[in-house]
Amino acid sequence: MSLTKIDQDGALTTITLCNQAKRNILSSDMIGGIMAGLNQARDSKSRTVILRAEPGCEVWSAGHDVSELPEAHRDPLGWSDPLRVIIRAIEDFPAPVIALIEGTVWGGACEVALACDMVIATPNATFAITPAKMGIPYNISGLLTMMNAMSIHVVREMAFTAQPIDAQRARALGIINHLVEADDISEFCVAMARGIEKLAPLAIAVMKEEMRVLASAHSITPRMFERVQGLRRQVYDSEDYHEGIRAFKERRAPNFTGN
Repeated sequence: MSLTKIDQDGALTTITLCNQAKRNILSSDMIGGIMAGLNQARDSKSRTVILRAEPGCEVWSAGHDVSELPEAHRDPLGWSDPLRVIIRAIEDFPAPVIALIEGTVWGGACEVALACDMVIATPNATFAITPAKMGIPYNISGLLTMMNAMSIHVVREMAFTAQPIDAQRARALGIINHLVEADDISEFCVAMARGIEKLAPLAIAVMKEEMRVLASAHSITPRMFERVQGLRRQVYDSEDYHEGIRAFKERRAPNFTGN
């Protein structure tokens, strides 16, 4: 059974997450399906992509597949992790990617949504950055994706509390471009995509790349990077990291000790 559905309608490609039984968890198989959709869209020279879950869903995506995280002594969110691969693919895609959000968005799925060029959401949408619940430190590039989308104070609140923010607050903070009722959101996103289709694709592709480069233009020395990576290793070599993974698999609340 495919975990994604890819629909091509002229210059518009729609990629739909279709694993509600597992809350559209971002497993390597799910991400492989999204990548296949983006590759098809690139090959067909699509002018826009809509990334969505099935209509009426309660969970857009529950984020990273925790069962695929390493048990110990390896960065849980390294360069080759499937989540990092799909974030780069969305950012590098040469046309706008529209996130159509219904329901809750957790953890790494928050970053996927924020990596998209526009976010259109229903009033019931919520966003939560949850790695602290698992004892996992979010990686540098992932935090930068979030910091480029919203104030660092909001990123801190979401990362440190792991509490969701609702769609109305997300709209006020500029995380969401438009709030649209569920009955109308598909039509709204398609209309936005059709409007983009009428404009110059090369100009849009260049502007997207310009903004990607500018958003990444944060100076960091090799020494600073090594220090942050060293701090991350302290976490994923810690007992708390092991406890977070064990607790998730045993379906219980973790008991973090700070060790």
